[in-house]
Amino acid sequence: MSGLKKLKNALPEASWTDDKQLIAPWVVEWRDKYQGNTPLMVMPSSSGEVQTIVNICRNQRLKIVPQGGNTGLVGGNTPYGEVLLSTRRMNRVRDINPVTNSLIAEAGTTLLSVQEAAASIDRKFPLSLASEGSCTIGGNLSTNAGGVHVLKYGTARDLVFGVEAVLPSGEIFNGLTNLRKDNTGYDLSRLFLGAEGTLGIITAASLKLFPRAGHVQRVMVGLETIADAISLLDHCRAGNALSMFEVMPRIGLELVTRHIPDQKDPFEDVYPWYALIDWEVGDEAMGRAISEDKLMGASQEGLIEDAIIAQSETQAVSLLALRENMSAGQKFLGGSVKLDITIPIDRISEFLCEADQAVEKIVPACRPVAFGHLGDGNIHYNVGAPENAATEEFLSNWQKISDAVFDLVDKYQGSISAEHGIGTMKKDDLAKRADPAKIKMMRAIKQSLDPDNMMNPRVMI
Repeated sequence: MSGLKKLKNALPEASWTDDKQLIAPWVVEWRDKYQGNTPLMVMPSSSGEVQTIVNICRNQRLKIVPQGGNTGLVGGNTPYGEVLLSTRRMNRVRDINPVTNSLIAEAGTTLLSVQEAAASIDRKFPLSLASEGSCTIGGNLSTNAGGVHVLKYGTARDLVFGVEAVLPSGEIFNGLTNLRKDNTGYDLSRLFLGAEGTLGIITAASLKLFPRAGHVQRVMVGLETIADAISLLDHCRAGNALSMFEVMPRIGLELVTRHIPDQKDPFEDVYPWYALIDWEVGDEAMGRAISEDKLMGASQEGLIEDAIIAQSETQAVSLLALRENMSAGQKFLGGSVKLDITIPIDRISEFLCEADQAVEKIVPACRPVAFGHLGDGNIHYNVGAPENAATEEFLSNWQKISDAVFDLVDKYQGSISAEHGIGTMKKDDLAKRADPAKIKMMRAIKQSLDPDNMMNPRVMI
């Protein structure tokens, strides 16, 4: 009996499909960059079913690609002949505890559902992404997602007590805890955070919750230069209140307002750069006071050209939507090379100047769009095709553009992957650029836990 047949026999009918039409949306990346295939998609509803799948696949020498909401951007969640393991049916919040400020969610629970569960007990789970309605906790942790609140709360790795995971051996590792102190050996849960499913399949996680702010004050400002934005960032710090500092270039805002329904430029005049800023404070009066004080000082120092202070929740949401639609708007550039990098904050202005010059040498008249999380140094450096350029011809320059940008990332001692992961897209770049000792250690860990290379076999290393 074939391995695929054994999987079908061992699982409930609801836990697998080989229907190509049902599978089709889950083997294509949302930008259409990766278009894969699988003979079977398994959809376990429990960690026990995941264990059954892993044991059969190990015995039958089948490979597995795990997948959450299929929102990944580096090819790490697209199968090419492997069994596709979707965690979407594992979507329960198992426990929520206001005393320990913890929540246990299964891997297929959407980020939005976790946020809503936390809010139901007047708590906050601060991970926030544009795809939060469809991305899942398992995927967020497997890629060590970042988002807009890293400035205050850290990445996904910082928001986890521990995980439950099914190992390549078929054993279930139970690291679910809500202890804030536990020095009993290696912190093994951390192995799975950012590992992209290469060491095992996360099936649940114990997450850290935080008190909800009484009020979130949001402002949007117009700026002349990215250097002004960096100076403004430092100016806007106020204790632990600053929770978001995002930047957008004019070209990015134009793409959103031109192509995404119901999105409007909130300013009368045009500015080269924009910053979107949040402070988490006790009440609305405190929010108004801190924003007016900080913006007044920034204006006097010549850092900002104009500012909008959100006067209502509706206005605050509409301002954030401009940032959240930045990626969707860039679909209308035609071809686009998308790079997710981190640069030391004090070197970002220099980096962007050199990067723009470098990519324009490779593709004259290309359209760089640099936006993202200035508050933590994470820039989404995307390069759009020249107007009316042939998409395939432009995208043939992907590696040349990547190499040029990554050379500058190395020069400024940054990272070639900030929050999207390595996947298959950056696997060769990682091998080329990472510390050899780091690669050796990663391979040793992989060999120890997954000697048959069963888990996401084409990814990372």
